[in-house]
Amino acid sequence: MSGLGAFNSPTDYGAPLRARDMSDKTPIRRIAVGADHGGFDLKETIKAHLQQRGFAVEDCGTCGKESVDYPVFARAVAELVAAGKADRGIIVDGAGIGSAMVANKLPGVRAALCYDVSSARNSREHNDANVLTLGAGLIGTNLALQIVDVWLESECTAERHLRRVAMIEEPHEAASASSTATDEQRGGVEENLNDLSEQDLEQIVRRIAELTGSMPVAGDSMADVCTNIACTFCKICAETNPELVRQFVDLGADRIVHMPGTGPLPEDLAKYIDHTLLKPDATAQQILDLCAEAQEYGFASVCVNPNWVVLAAKCLKGTPVKVCSVVGFPLGAHVPEIKAMEARRAIREGAREIDMVINVGALKGGDDELVYRDIRAVTDACLEGRSICKVIIEAALLTDEEKTRACLLSKRARANFVKTSTGFGPGGATADDVALMAKAVRGARIGVKASGGIRNYKDAETMIQAGATRLGVSAGVRIIEESKGMTVSEGDTVQKY
Repeated sequence: MSGLGAFNSPTDYGAPLRARDMSDKTPIRRIAVGADHGGFDLKETIKAHLQQRGFAVEDCGTCGKESVDYPVFARAVAELVAAGKADRGIIVDGAGIGSAMVANKLPGVRAALCYDVSSARNSREHNDANVLTLGAGLIGTNLALQIVDVWLESECTAERHLRRVAMIEEPHEAASASSTATDEQRGGVEENLNDLSEQDLEQIVRRIAELTGSMPVAGDSMADVCTNIACTFCKICAETNPELVRQFVDLGADRIVHMPGTGPLPEDLAKYIDHTLLKPDATAQQILDLCAEAQEYGFASVCVNPNWVVLAAKCLKGTPVKVCSVVGFPLGAHVPEIKAMEARRAIREGAREIDMVINVGALKGGDDELVYRDIRAVTDACLEGRSICKVIIEAALLTDEEKTRACLLSKRARANFVKTSTGFGPGGATADDVALMAKAVRGARIGVKASGGIRNYKDAETMIQAGATRLGVSAGVRIIEESKGMTVSEGDTVQKY
């Protein structure tokens, strides 16, 4: 069984593996790669990337896009790793799940399906995985290469993890010994907790944040991270549906998980609003005024064109108001790679939310895979940059069937919100569109943003009651003033009722 030997007592767990890891520090040189037809293109890209980095690559096939059986190629890679003829193995199929199952049948192989950088690092540091499986239908090329690099560069060195990896290798002895071990032999719960370093705790906190969507930004300290996600689920709900959060908090709840609901407009309406200025002739002073109003009224974010992200981020630094930028705006006709580049640049410059426009023509032409890749390119960029992705479907150009498909594709691509309109199309948000979109993404923890044509308090109330969890408006100040019992004249002067 991979030469690890048997265990005589619980204190022996991991000893043979630890001796191997600490003494055998030869660098990784040989990597076996394989894929089925669905993973062929990504395998070829990964192979070229590895060769460029100086690794010797053994290609186990397949060699084209003709339909083949993934177990054949997954087993070929795993056998090379198990026999010591390859230091590591990488397998790509449509989802990565089946190949992991095949590879793990072979003694000495620890295959891990990884879907982001954190799972790649975890699979090495905690599980000493020697085979990586990837789903070409689940991740984009750029993210896949990042996963590969992190996976190759991470090591399993912590004693407790090495001990547990050894238990994986010898499941029968480990299970038997574990069932009879005393608390003292196991080290006790308290000792195990004390065994966690500050770095371990930070990784755990950040992983929870990524899984739940409240991801901290780069540069956050441990204290910042804990503050951001101490009540992760409540924070998300407060951001996407403050009305229901307020109702439950009033009853005494301090942790809430819920789906968007309907009902009367909550008092803290501002938390729904993205304060928006996307006019092509907007000036720097108008952007500064927009940011000042967002701070004063407590809006969720300001939404600006990409050229204003740096200014808005500087103005709002240290405030809870986020900066949102648009991508592929307003037509959505950019190619996926350009949209991803736009998103990454905006995130680097300070945007924490991205509103991207889908390829409407591709959707109407029935090319759903192109639409999916289009959305996924941006959601991958947002995932890497720990930012929120909202997908604009331009509902006024679509049939109900097309709106539903667009929402389902956004759901499949792991977007955070679906959004009705750019505000530059033939029509804005309607209550019927919002209700249809909310139904399509129900159960997926995806918000619905109504945008375009929302000009007063009544419009906002109607959209929220239809299922909107966020509003994109340029008349945010007017709406808030009306909600407080003030009337706004056509000249924008404010009067009391």
